[in-house]
Amino acid sequence: MTNFLTNNKLVKYLRESKQELEKVAWPTQQQTTRYSIIVVIFVVALAVYFGVLDYILNLGLEGLIYLTS
Repeated sequence: MTNFLTNNKLVKYLRESKQELEKVAWPTQQQTTRYSIIVVIFVVALAVYFGVLDYILNLGLEGLIYLTS
């Protein structure tokens, strides 16, 4: 097994990684805040939706159990 450092593969990998990271278009702080708020609102909306759905289905199941007993 060849030594990773002696073949300069690690150095080459780190240089190429740095070059690629410099090409990335990073979002601004305002964009990041806006996207984070959107995600939180979406998650809360889904949690409420599934909570209500679970409650309704639970009522239906309890009704079925009551009818069969």
